[in-house]
Amino acid sequence: MCKKSCNFAQNLCAMYSFSAYLPYYKRNLKVALPVMLTQFGAAMVGLADSIMVGHYGTADLAAVSFSNALFFTVMVFSMGAMMGITPLVGHVHGRLEKLKTSPFPSTQEREEKLSHKHEQISNYWSNGLVYMALMCLFSLAILAPCIPVLDAFGQEPEVVSCARPYYILIVLSIVPFLLFCFCKQFLEGLGNTLVAMLITLGCNLLNILLNWVFIFGHWGFEAMGAEGAGWASLISRTLMPICFIVAMLCKADWRRYITSLRGITRREVEHLLAIGCPIGLQSFAEAFLFTASFVIIGWINKEALAAHHIANQMADLTFMLALGIGSATTIRVSHQLGKGDLHAVRMASHASVHLCLLMNTIGAAIMIFGRNIIPYIFTNDPEVVPIASTLLIIAGTLQYVDGLQCIGAAMLRGIQDVRVPMRIALFAYLVVALPLGLYLTFLLGLGAKGMWIAFVVALAIPAVLFHVRFNRQMKRMEKDGMIE
Repeated sequence: MCKKSCNFAQNLCAMYSFSAYLPYYKRNLKVALPVMLTQFGAAMVGLADSIMVGHYGTADLAAVSFSNALFFTVMVFSMGAMMGITPLVGHVHGRLEKLKTSPFPSTQEREEKLSHKHEQISNYWSNGLVYMALMCLFSLAILAPCIPVLDAFGQEPEVVSCARPYYILIVLSIVPFLLFCFCKQFLEGLGNTLVAMLITLGCNLLNILLNWVFIFGHWGFEAMGAEGAGWASLISRTLMPICFIVAMLCKADWRRYITSLRGITRREVEHLLAIGCPIGLQSFAEAFLFTASFVIIGWINKEALAAHHIANQMADLTFMLALGIGSATTIRVSHQLGKGDLHAVRMASHASVHLCLLMNTIGAAIMIFGRNIIPYIFTNDPEVVPIASTLLIIAGTLQYVDGLQCIGAAMLRGIQDVRVPMRIALFAYLVVALPLGLYLTFLLGLGAKGMWIAFVVALAIPAVLFHVRFNRQMKRMEKDGMIE
């Protein structure tokens, strides 16, 4: 008995050793790195927009900031809703890969099985286009009515005058942008993240070039300020889905899916809504929390708001890494689930947690040990720097819970479990974070620190519960067996 126990312990240690995880680290990073670069490129475009428009005029910068505040509130939900495509396509793709290596009694039976899986993926493309069109209509129905009433938001007349043409252009850009998001999520379901990276980086560079041309008036164009930035965004976002579809048409394995528009049914569209909308609401709740924090901390004073902005910028940079690993996790988990390999599902998930903790440790160390240096990159204001230094310590701590909740949510998306995580997120971000933040900030007099402590407490809830939920779901699947 003792010998058997020792052998079991040795086998367990071997199973969870570094060498056992190494292949999973490599595969996860291969998928994650392009997503990280994509996220980084998108962040750089936002920064370039702010810098260029800011150099053109203060009113134009305020117009861009005001318009984007309205626009991104809706876009975050719609982008999140598109993420439901990846695990659905990934699950079927995983089954398809398993069938390719499985023995069959006859070639005909093998071809019939493979053809059925290919047809399922094609159906996700066809029904996904309808689903994407519904998301576009929903977004436009909320954003478009704001155009004639922008002055009702209490902005200065000069800002509203600059904002209206810019706002109209970015509202129009949401249609091609959501088509790009759909193409991106569909192809990620097939395991490819490189194409999205190349298209995003290329179009982002074009966006920056067009900003320079249209904002300041080069190459024979008039200087248009904020409106020029809107045209740059519309043109680059229109080009993104066109490039994606061209890329998919150039590869036979992908072309077969997008050239057969069939199998469109109400049931399939409703299924996409059932998976995508909870993810969208979860993304919206988190974005709303951080947007509301700017308003709440702005009630303290401008120095606290500036310090909050610095800490938030640094936290966003680290979070992009977690987002990349999270996207890879959803892809890898859905593929392994489709293959019916629950051990690989667990290993891929654990590998993502390890990678995220490693990267977040590096990010936290930079923030905590660089807290007295980093603020000077943004400002020399002697009142802002000490506040920002304190917030960076809390922001460093936040990296762990924020990273874990991001990976936990991605793991659950990979197994198509989205409703319970949505409820957990809504409770943590809206019911816990906001009241606790207000209490700590104003009633206890902690200032901006109070809001950041509330972030840590609130994000710790999904960070724990998402992983508990995932383990329970895995045990249930192991008990019930995989269902083809």
